[in-house]
Amino acid sequence: VPMGVLSCMKYLMFIFNVLVFAGGTCLVGVGVWVAVDPAGFQDVVAARAVLSAGAWLLLAVGIALSLLGFLGCCGVLRRSRPLLLL
Repeated sequence: VPMGVLSCMKYLMFIFNVLVFAGGTCLVGVGVWVAVDPAGFQDVVAARAVLSAGAWLLLAVGIALSLLGFLGCCGVLRRSRPLLLL
């Protein structure tokens, strides 16, 4: 495989992992917002569903995605196959 292709793949994987990390961080932010101020969230979204369970679910998924994205970025920078496979 030519060196340019490997370099391009490295950058693409890094960008993808940064996007996963950013998405997870956004989910954590929304989860904290819903957990702290459910009334304010209900004003923005007309849904009156079970917000407490949804907030904890958003927090859990957001933390998992943030961790996954962070480990992926570390794996790309260190060229660590175990981190990338995680």
